[in-house]
Amino acid sequence: MPDSRYDAATEFDRQLDRLVQLDYPALAGLTEQAFRDLLTPLRAAAVTGAGDLAAPTDGRVPFLLVTTRELVPVQERIALTTLDGKRKPGILDRNFPADDLPAFDPIKELEVPPGPAYLLFDVDRGEEYRNLPPSTALAQMTERGRLPITIDEGLAFVTLHPPALASNRCFSLVGSRCGDKRVPALWISQGAPKLGWCWFGNPHTWLGSATADPVRVGLP
Repeated sequence: MPDSRYDAATEFDRQLDRLVQLDYPALAGLTEQAFRDLLTPLRAAAVTGAGDLAAPTDGRVPFLLVTTRELVPVQERIALTTLDGKRKPGILDRNFPADDLPAFDPIKELEVPPGPAYLLFDVDRGEEYRNLPPSTALAQMTERGRLPITIDEGLAFVTLHPPALASNRCFSLVGSRCGDKRVPALWISQGAPKLGWCWFGNPHTWLGSATADPVRVGLP
């Protein structure tokens, strides 16, 4: 049974309010009302799809309201992330040139809905995959009926649920690839989130691979 303190409708409203507080409407070139009107149609699907899922914990959330680079660029969104209880803005790793970002697309297995926003369900930072290369983590999560998450989804995770990124609890974003052996990842550097990349075949003791339910729901 879901935790009685968790209500999917209230959680959707909180996430939407958080994006508004961070000035996403202006970054998207929209008024606040137009921004809310754009995303609110996902509220009913959030209630239906996540109403019976467990309440959020530090490392897992029942759903995320994911905004894409079609709405706000990655560089602007990473700058609006912070660690839990901190103020230092997130950064893009110097080894991850901004010009490279458009080349990292969702892998075909994810069937990411087109458009500016969608819902992702049952999202976990994948601690069980720490010290495993992303290649091994991908094989294991797939066997368990899970799939990796993308750059957009990882940014939503940290933006809307800052406790997800913590010391020795960082995660790869195996769902975004560009055709080479690089895998995007979110970790902590100098007290702030950092979006960088690691290698598909390299393990790190502090880096897991985040996962989610395979089903993603787009705007109606």
